[in-house]
Amino acid sequence: MQVTLLTIAEPNRFNIIELLKKEPRSVSEIVQALNIGQPQVSRHLRILSEAGLVRSRTKAQQRIYSLEAQPFQELDEWFDSFSIL
Repeated sequence: MQVTLLTIAEPNRFNIIELLKKEPRSVSEIVQALNIGQPQVSRHLRILSEAGLVRSRTKAQQRIYSLEAQPFQELDEWFDSFSIL
């Protein structure tokens, strides 16, 4: 869980997660939405993927990225544990 928190603490990665929360997107769609370069988006997606937060699939010539539910469910449970305080 600490890896998840550290990974999403970076603003561009947080913004990518916010985009993917709405729907799966290609790298080019993320580039357009965030107005940052393709190499930076690809690097952030690689880091998110290595942390287990996103997955990709190939559709024609594009890689489509979507969120992995499990890490976010773990965060949700952890945050819920503070509601009893």
